[in-house]
Amino acid sequence: MNARATKIDPITKLEVSSDKTRPLTDAHQAMRVSHPDDIEWSMLRYDGQTAKMMFHPTKDDPTVPNAGLVRYEAGSGHPLHSHYFAQVWYILEGTFLIDGAIYGPDTMIFHPDPHFEHELTTQTGGVILYVQYMGPTTRQGPIYDGRFNVTERKKLEDETTAY
Repeated sequence: MNARATKIDPITKLEVSSDKTRPLTDAHQAMRVSHPDDIEWSMLRYDGQTAKMMFHPTKDDPTVPNAGLVRYEAGSGHPLHSHYFAQVWYILEGTFLIDGAIYGPDTMIFHPDPHFEHELTTQTGGVILYVQYMGPTTRQGPIYDGRFNVTERKKLEDETTAY
């Protein structure tokens, strides 16, 4: 008897393909591509900030990260606030004062979950690449709606610091 055993992927619980020109299982997804030149700058929740979020979670695809560029005008920033998701920042342009230290281009900053963000200000303006993703311990995803796609900003004193 030469019956071939079917291999099951331990994570997806789906059959593993024996065809080396196909993905491991039917659950494995292809890459997604976005370019900032194809996206307009949109209003962000804090004054002096705009964003090009090249990926963001949706109702149909809630585990997609918020990933894209945030542009800060000179003199802008954000107050101390907290989040339940995790995120990584990579400073592309400008200098930023965060917790008494100046950070500039090629600096990477990691915020675990849950985390707080110190007050941030910039005198030069600049651009930061943001990647916000579901917290591995909190299981809370980043917030896109009402943060990165606002049509009108709230007054700072009315803006939440909770997430």
